[in-house]
Amino acid sequence: MIAGLARELGFTRAAIVPIEAPRRHALYASWLAAGHAGEMAYLASPEHTGARADLRTLLASARALIVVALAYDRADPIPSGHLVRGRIARYARGEDYHLVMRDRLVLLADRLAAALGRPVASRPCVDSAPVLEREWAERGGLGFVAKNTMLIAPGAGSYVVLGELLVDAELAPTAPDAAPKPRCGTCRSCLDACPTGAFVDAYVLDARRCISYLTIEHHGVIPRELRAAIGTWVFGCDVCQEVCPFNAGAGEAHDPLLSPRSVEHALPDLVALAAKGANQLRQFVRRTALRRVPREVLLRNVAVALGNTGSPDAIPALVALLGERAPLIRIHAVWALGQLGAGAILDAHHDDDPQVRAELASCEPTGDRGTPGSPRTPPRP
Repeated sequence: MIAGLARELGFTRAAIVPIEAPRRHALYASWLAAGHAGEMAYLASPEHTGARADLRTLLASARALIVVALAYDRADPIPSGHLVRGRIARYARGEDYHLVMRDRLVLLADRLAAALGRPVASRPCVDSAPVLEREWAERGGLGFVAKNTMLIAPGAGSYVVLGELLVDAELAPTAPDAAPKPRCGTCRSCLDACPTGAFVDAYVLDARRCISYLTIEHHGVIPRELRAAIGTWVFGCDVCQEVCPFNAGAGEAHDPLLSPRSVEHALPDLVALAAKGANQLRQFVRRTALRRVPREVLLRNVAVALGNTGSPDAIPALVALLGERAPLIRIHAVWALGQLGAGAILDAHHDDDPQVRAELASCEPTGDRGTPGSPRTPPRP
């Protein structure tokens, strides 16, 4: 019954898992203890660690857990022109999957209640809820956790988002008795391809070095040693998925709502994005996952991406970002201009913020790589 209802709502996979203790909670606790969560301190709060250990803290009357997967578009659109473009992670290019998944899970609960002929107490969970979602997806047989810590659903690959629905109905589990065996074998493609070296080892990710963390969760100054490795990603990263053999081919049909809204929501024109005002940016991120980051963080990411393009066409946009009120944006614009060899511009820039001045002082001579660029001279006090 659940599989049929889930398919009607567009879910790629669905399974029923009994309410039981997770098998990987100790691993989660050790990951936190190692500091791999970075600034995501909320993950170690009692309400998060407790809920991840016991599903009934989220719904006391829960008697079953329905776990679902929803595929998103894995294809890259083909842009026209020769603009200076960045990249947005594939899951964030369309409608905000949090909203799509939540609405579908609510509908699933309603249809389950109609099928059972009685009200059903339920709790929908997307990845913002304190649930070990990959644990339950693997436990339900939807796939297996790969070396890059992502769930791979054979046939659909890892280009899926996960959701859970706790219900107070007795449902026969569809989960296999034993956890699936790892299927990565000796493959290290994801581990070796990570631009920032974020994988401590197979199955262990240090979020502090992950491009997705740096561009979304981290709201401060990006460490200098990691900026060049971020490349032109302005929100999230797909590198470890792009190289995975399980993601070869077209995959299964994806949800149309999770297709890119436009080329600009997949491979944005960085110069145009840098020039958007507050209202324009609000419209750009509206009802997408990009709305998770404040304007200054998004423009910080755009500045880094512009600096990594190697294109002199990026210089005017970065000069404009030097006039932004937020020091966070100016710091990264200074770094980016240094990457493009715009030494003369940096020599002429005066800034009252001590962090921006420190960034100016840290810029190394870059020779004549940029059109207006020149070797850096010592910054003015």
